[in-house]
Amino acid sequence: MMLDRRHMLGLLAAAALPMRAIGKPIARVAAIDWAMLETSVAIGVTPIAATELFRFRLDAIEPELPDSVADLGLRGAPNFELLHLMRPEFILSSPFYAKYRDRLEAIAPVVSMPFYIKGEPPLDKALTAVKGLGDVLDRQAEAALVVEQAEQKLTEIAGALAAFSSRPSYIINIGDSRHFRAFGADSMFGSVLDRLGLPNAWTERSRFSFSASVPLETLAEAPDARIVIVSDVPVEARGGLADSKIWHALEPVRAGRVIQLANINPYGGITAAMRFARLLSTALPAEGKAL
Repeated sequence: MMLDRRHMLGLLAAAALPMRAIGKPIARVAAIDWAMLETSVAIGVTPIAATELFRFRLDAIEPELPDSVADLGLRGAPNFELLHLMRPEFILSSPFYAKYRDRLEAIAPVVSMPFYIKGEPPLDKALTAVKGLGDVLDRQAEAALVVEQAEQKLTEIAGALAAFSSRPSYIINIGDSRHFRAFGADSMFGSVLDRLGLPNAWTERSRFSFSASVPLETLAEAPDARIVIVSDVPVEARGGLADSKIWHALEPVRAGRVIQLANINPYGGITAAMRFARLLSTALPAEGKAL
C-alpha cells in the first residue's frame, strides 16, 4: 500500500510521542468514533490516529488536535491498513460501528461505549464513558476530575440561565431554507438543555440525535418559543431564509428570539456537551430579556 506524505508524517510523529505523562504510561489509542475521540482527549490521552480529521476540525472545533494525529479516513470506511500500521493498543469505537468490530479486533482490543440510544438522554452516558475509558486507560483520577468539573459547570450555568427557563427552546440545525433538523430529548443538545433546566420546544419523536428534516412552518407550533440555531447555516440557505415569507412570519423571528451558536458536533461526547452549554450560556444573556 502506498502512503501519502501526510500519512507518513503522521506515522513518524506518532512513533515519537512521549510514552509517559504524570508518571503513567500513555496508551496508544486510535479513535473511529468522534464521541470517543473527545472522551479520550478529555482525560489526557491524545489518539495517535482518528477518522475524518478535516471534517472534525470544522464541525466539532473542540478539542483541538495536533497535526501528529494520523487521519484514518471516513468514519464509515476507515483505512484498516493504516490503522494496522499505527499499532494501537486500543481502538475506540461505539455501537454505530459494530459491523466493523471483527476487523477492528483483529488489529487491537476494541473499547466501544454507547452514547446515543433511541429515546434515552446521552449526557449521562457521556459522563459514564469518561469514567469507563478512564478505567480502561488507567486514567481514573483524570476522569474523575473531568466529571466533577463538568457537573460543577453545568450546575453553575443552570443557575445563571434560570431566568430563561419560562420559555421553551427549539434547538435546530438548518440544512436548507425550507427545512430544519430538530434536536430532541435523546440528542446531546436536548439532554444538556434538560440538565440546565430549560424546556425543549421539540416534543415530537427524534432518532438518536435529531429528527429528520422537518418543514420550516412546523416552528409555528410553539409561537412563544425561542429558536437556537446550532452550527453554520449553509450559504444557499442563508439567502433563502432572508427571502422566506414563512421564516419571517414565525413569531420567534418577528420578536427577535433567535440566536445562533457556532459549530458543535451533534454526535459528540462530553466536550460537545460542555461546548453547547458554554456557548448557550454566553448567547442567551447577551441577547437580552426578549429571549
